[in-house]
Amino acid sequence: MACAGDVPTLETLAAVELLRQQAPELRIRVINIVDLMTLQPREEHPHGLPDKDFDAMFTKDKPIIFAYHGYPWLIHRLTYRRTNHNNLHVRGYKEEGTTTTPFDMVVRNDLDRFHLVSDVVDRVAKLNQTGGYIKQFVRDKLIEHRHFITTYGKDMPEIINWKWSGTYH
Repeated sequence: MACAGDVPTLETLAAVELLRQQAPELRIRVINIVDLMTLQPREEHPHGLPDKDFDAMFTKDKPIIFAYHGYPWLIHRLTYRRTNHNNLHVRGYKEEGTTTTPFDMVVRNDLDRFHLVSDVVDRVAKLNQTGGYIKQFVRDKLIEHRHFITTYGKDMPEIINWKWSGTYH
């Protein structure tokens, strides 16, 4: 999993914790991108990573779920020459929203922890057996979220108060 931006990073880490709870056998690497130009090859930009380093981090053949605070097409443009570009799935800004809660804005743009977990389930073959249960868990949490904000007009306490546990399984 990769991320760029404060909210996408928080949601990616929250998704990783949910995946650790739901699929503890899954190995997950999180890459936080601070300088987007590192995604380009070194030949394209001075900050770009050499292909060898990029492939070492992002692999040559594993699915990559990338949460980004901007338009997804930018990440695709920056990485289109990379080995594993075909396995890259970017979640980002979709211009969806209204007057609502902060987390609901993230949900409306499919950039929340639950959509990220669902993306992992859809793209990791190892989860074929348990994926249905995980996706049901995700759907239930999104229904709970919608009900809570409609009833109380604010985000659920588990969202507002979420903190990275730092626990590794």
